[in-house]
Amino acid sequence: MSRTRCHPVRLVSAGLLAACCTGLIGAGPALAADAYADIDNVGITDGSVEVLVSLHDLPTGATPDPSAVEATLDGDPVAAQAQLATEAVVGDGTRLTRTVVLAVDTSLSMRGERFEAAKTAATAFVDQAPEDVAVALVGFADEATVVAEATTDRDALELAVDSLALTRQTRLYDGVRAAIAVAAASDAGSVLVLSDGRDTSGEEVDGLVASVAESGVQVDVVALEQADDQLSVLEEIAVAGYGRVIDIAGEEDLTALFSEQAAVLATQVLVTFEVPGDWAGGGTDLEIGVDAGDVSYSDNAYVTIPSAAGQSEAAPEATSSVAASGIQVSESLMIAGIAAIGLAMAVIAVSLTGAVNLAERQSVQERLAAYGSGSRRRAEGSGFTTPGDPAAGMKQQAVQLTERAMSSGLEVKVAKRLEAAGIKLNSAEWFLLHLGIAVGLPMLGFLISGNVILAVMAFIVGLVAPWLYLGLRASRRIKKFNAQLADTLGLISGSLSAGLSFTQSLDTVVREGTEPVAGEFRRALVEQRLGVGVEDALNGVAGRMKSDDFAWVVMAVRIQREVGGNLAELLLTVADTLREREYLRRQVSTLSAEGRLSAWILGGLPPLFVAFLALTRGEYLSPMYTHPLGWIMSGVAMVMMVVGVCWLKKTVKVEV
Repeated sequence: MSRTRCHPVRLVSAGLLAACCTGLIGAGPALAADAYADIDNVGITDGSVEVLVSLHDLPTGATPDPSAVEATLDGDPVAAQAQLATEAVVGDGTRLTRTVVLAVDTSLSMRGERFEAAKTAATAFVDQAPEDVAVALVGFADEATVVAEATTDRDALELAVDSLALTRQTRLYDGVRAAIAVAAASDAGSVLVLSDGRDTSGEEVDGLVASVAESGVQVDVVALEQADDQLSVLEEIAVAGYGRVIDIAGEEDLTALFSEQAAVLATQVLVTFEVPGDWAGGGTDLEIGVDAGDVSYSDNAYVTIPSAAGQSEAAPEATSSVAASGIQVSESLMIAGIAAIGLAMAVIAVSLTGAVNLAERQSVQERLAAYGSGSRRRAEGSGFTTPGDPAAGMKQQAVQLTERAMSSGLEVKVAKRLEAAGIKLNSAEWFLLHLGIAVGLPMLGFLISGNVILAVMAFIVGLVAPWLYLGLRASRRIKKFNAQLADTLGLISGSLSAGLSFTQSLDTVVREGTEPVAGEFRRALVEQRLGVGVEDALNGVAGRMKSDDFAWVVMAVRIQREVGGNLAELLLTVADTLREREYLRRQVSTLSAEGRLSAWILGGLPPLFVAFLALTRGEYLSPMYTHPLGWIMSGVAMVMMVVGVCWLKKTVKVEV
């Protein structure tokens, strides 16, 4: 038996009007007063429509009456039966499965009493939810994690809530996606999101809104002290999930709100009716009325219900036939076409990364500025596409697909190398760019020469060259940082002597220094304003720049702060020492330049000569890859080349 989840669209009804008038939508729970009904979920199972209805804020002692239920389609009554959701059976004879997913913000902005209040509220929800309701827990910060799968084991859920821990970032959109993925596996799944900040992934909200609407899962959002612009974003998510946004001014009301949401689950009623035989199918106004106590509550929604005949008829099996083409295509033309397609794929991959718009990407400190309490920056995509760009959605989907395919370890490794090189791309974007080069370069070489060997060599170059470029750029950036370090310490010392504090002296470097020192110190200051100790932030700079010299500087600053002393004089002494070391490095680099150049020439000449032969005299080179003896000779030559390059590198390298 097949079950189709039908996403209802709320219409203005008496129940909703009462909710709006009492300020329930966009307001805290203290403002809720009048009871009202909500159509939470509509499912269709082999011609049977199953509607889950919730009754909110019923008077004390009032319970839904399953025998007093009415249902209409476009105003025409239909014969309906009702069951309390706690004991309901769906069309296939199994118990109705209800799942609520709690998606809790675990970013650093929740630290302190706010986070404790959130954990207390989640525990209260777990304790008070009906026993048949499965609860799942999702935490989101730097990544979205399913902390606890859907279960009715309350003890396990409470342990999961206690295990929540705070980390950086706020991947709100990923958290909602993870939550709806868990909820969608249930007959009647819903999501309750708690967040106090905007999404920091740089993703457009449109993709998430489409995912929520397609899932058919109800999504309610508790907004804790959110700005007006972020509330509008949350409204889009909630409307797509047929839910609401509850704006909370403080954490005091969280427990009461979550307890109220748990109590609503006990009032849910499953209303079932058969699709009328003369129903033509299509959209309709569905209205459900339920009595509780002496009052009748109703809600209506616009839903799409297929005809009864349309559900039972099997789709005709698609058949197709392909006539043989009389067009004869030469092998060379076919190869050229394949190569052209490969080149086009490479160009598309490069364009998807937005590499040509690197100037528009936001800096690290601008992305981190979203954590600031005074920030008003809207989450407008990844930061490297302009609003309204028609290719933005395609780029976003490609990057997201790549992020899913990459392992977390690889993603972190690539991110660190990009950070060290100062390249403003994330791991997925770099991987797409790398893939485009690795695919496009051999295709282009084969299209030009028709030589397979050249294509293979171009493929190897496409795989290796981007990593070499990344390492070379990182090495140059680190060398530049070390070269600027002595002057930077002199500037800090002068600022301290002028009466500025240590933090103000660092800010002077940011304003008057040059890259990469200014950028790294700017990031350290941003981290310090977010609560990281200034010594720890500077240690992070030393780690990213792989600078032992700066690590010693940070150690000296830390010791001076603990034991006291003249920091300005200390930094001047360290600056003089570093200046002498840098002079010695440059002298050694000059004296070893001839040896390093010899290493480059001897290491690069054989591969370049093979490439030249492949282009000009391919038949002369063919025995090297068509004869077993040639394979052996090529293998030995490559091993000797690797050993020779490593030997030369060791010979010309001088540790200072």
